Amino acid sequence: MFGLMQDYPLTIDRILEHARHVHSRQRVMTLLPDGSLHTTTYGEMYPRIKRLAKALVKLGVEPGDRVATFAWNTYQHFELYYAIPGAGAVCHTLNLRLFPDQLAYIVNHADDKIVFIDGTLIPLYERFADQTPNVQHYVLMNAPKGVETKLPNVLYYEDLIAGSDDDFEWRSTDERMAAGMCYTSGTTGDPKGALYSHRSTVLHAMAANQMSVLGIGERDVILPVVPMFHVMAWGIPYAAPMAGAALAMPGPHLKPEPLANLIESQRVTIAAGVPTIWNALYQEVKAHARDISCVRSLVVGGSAMPRSLTAAYESELGVNVLHAWGMTEMSPIGTVNILRAEQESLDQEARWDIKASQGIPVFGVEVRIVDEEGRELPWDGQSMGELQVRGPWIIKQYFKRDVAPESFTADGWFRTGDVVTLDPDGLMTIKDRTKDLVKSGGEWISTVELESAIMGHPDVLEAAVIAVPDARWSERPLAAVVARPGSNLTEQAIMEYLSTRVAKFWLPDRVLFVTEIPKTSVGKFDKKTLRRRYAEGELS
Repeated sequence: MFGLMQDYPLTIDRILEHARHVHSRQRVMTLLPDGSLHTTTYGEMYPRIKRLAKALVKLGVEPGDRVATFAWNTYQHFELYYAIPGAGAVCHTLNLRLFPDQLAYIVNHADDKIVFIDGTLIPLYERFADQTPNVQHYVLMNAPKGVETKLPNVLYYEDLIAGSDDDFEWRSTDERMAAGMCYTSGTTGDPKGALYSHRSTVLHAMAANQMSVLGIGERDVILPVVPMFHVMAWGIPYAAPMAGAALAMPGPHLKPEPLANLIESQRVTIAAGVPTIWNALYQEVKAHARDISCVRSLVVGGSAMPRSLTAAYESELGVNVLHAWGMTEMSPIGTVNILRAEQESLDQEARWDIKASQGIPVFGVEVRIVDEEGRELPWDGQSMGELQVRGPWIIKQYFKRDVAPESFTADGWFRTGDVVTLDPDGLMTIKDRTKDLVKSGGEWISTVELESAIMGHPDVLEAAVIAVPDARWSERPLAAVVARPGSNLTEQAIMEYLSTRVAKFWLPDRVLFVTEIPKTSVGKFDKKTLRRRYAEGELS
């Protein structure tokens, strides 16, 4: 026997319709490129989004087509988050921090039909535009009419809206339809696409709004410093209007001074970003006093927040730090570290120890840890194993790729690549990674790809890259290099060689020349030994 309930599709347009009717006067603010603050509301954006969706259809966008965005966190980007899926297409956010060749690969692999570009980012896209010939139109936002550009088939954002009307019926008719897509380069090889559905996105937003997760409400003002091109801004552009919260978008202003001003002036209650951002903000507020005590949750993701920084925020600034963990493949929320009632009575030091962990799984995410043989391990706080997850907002395969055993188990769990412990109450602590990646400022750096690039230098015999701790970026790459005999290779020569081959943030902080690189019994670079030698001061 089945229940007798209505089959109500969980599509993204339902979030917008709800915000239009119930939270129409709630604000969405944006720091524009010139530093001025633009303010609109959910109600005012609703007809614009409908006009934009209709304009996309007029441009030939069909259900399932990919439409890309290359933009900052702005109200226009928010409008695209709803207009593109509302037109039946897929909102594909492009990570502007990637190297041009990677971006060109991603645009071509996704087969993006239209790309929306912020005016300040035109020169960046022009660097690889000739490698993306299948893009039919480029739509410019925050750019003057007639701006000089090499991009072909240019249109203007406001012209599309002005030339359309809001007599449009949403094309998102099935909750299983694809709605958004982000690519991850968190493993070796080419970037891989995580394709989100309407259903997974709505469920993820509902989960984010749980009191035991972010607990968003209509009295909140949310500052998503996390880029909208990074895992759909952690789902905040969907969770906020669902709950009726205001949004404060930083636009291109990601330096600590404008962020501190925005938090203070708009009385931000929830701010979300990576530790690098919060480290810089702390230094700014300490040097030039601001009142940011309005922040009730400083949400930290992307990499671990140093315990000392958590303590400084809470003891010196009165700001609660909320540690979370997730992945692009998970939409991204997996665990959130909210102190339980029984933990509130602990002394301050003990609470900060707990807050240094990654938290407990949110409802909707099942977790397990397994050993190298695939045997499930106990939740005893001591047993370390690979973390595997499953749930309604976790991918089952990558876009245009077969299900691979290195990413998915035979019984359908996603392999995160993290080595963790789980205590009896579900508190998760990440101990290591199964793959030797560097996570710098919340962004992945592939050591294998960086090693390959270094070893392309004619005077390099071998190179191995490891992650080393960094106070600002959490981790940075260090390269151990064996030079070819008789060469006069220098660190500067390697840096100059890499500067045209990898993204700037991939450049190693240090290059150490060694006589040999330790290897395992099967001939692989023994990075555990390298890390131990670095920690013990043998590599310097």
